[in-house]
Amino acid sequence: MPAMTTAHLTPILMLIGSNIFMTFAWYGHLSYKSTAIWLAILASWMIALPEYMLAVPANRIGSAVYSAAELKTMQEVITLTVFALFSVFWLKESLTWQHGVGFALIAAGAFFIFQAKA
Repeated sequence: MPAMTTAHLTPILMLIGSNIFMTFAWYGHLSYKSTAIWLAILASWMIALPEYMLAVPANRIGSAVYSAAELKTMQEVITLTVFALFSVFWLKESLTWQHGVGFALIAAGAFFIFQAKA
């Protein structure tokens, strides 16, 4: 297994950052349901801009060392991880064993995507 280089690590860190922004853009307003929907949409779009500013270059940089399928798989695993943490700590929602099983199945799928090169 090759060592992680900057080219390998940078897109992962950028995707984590982009997912934090996007999760707040999509779900952060759920803690403010009394706010007008137009204001929630405007705030979400403003939060989504930095998300795109991280996601687009992350995929461009990452394409030098990862396939498109690998980048998408990373994106989905990162999305679920960020969302799980967000759900517990921001929305104060509990995760169940069913969530754990679903996440584990997605992680198993990710494992097989990355085995395609092996």
